[in-house]
Amino acid sequence: MKHLALLAVLALACAGLPGCLRAPVIPPQGWIYSEFKAPLDIDYNKTPVTGKMGSAESISILGCVALGDASAKEAAARGGITTIEHADYSYFNVLGVIQRYNTVVYGQ
Repeated sequence: MKHLALLAVLALACAGLPGCLRAPVIPPQGWIYSEFKAPLDIDYNKTPVTGKMGSAESISILGCVALGDASAKEAAARGGITTIEHADYSYFNVLGVIQRYNTVVYGQ
């Protein structure tokens, strides 16, 4: 029983870690619920604002199964973009049970 309780405490402690989320801007995350959008790049020098946009996402269920292609290449292909000028991302999490990571690219 002690081992089960220790395992439960370790699982809860790990659930709050951001994992592999590496971006120049990481907004605060909640342990119970998180939903936010942020930039993937911070170099806006002479970045034109365009009408083309593409997105791609991956999901995780119970932290055990992760599916999808959230790469910039896939997002650009879905938006018909050949030159990426700017990228954002969004993140959604409810208790680590369901998580969604979405890459959004803008360009021409």
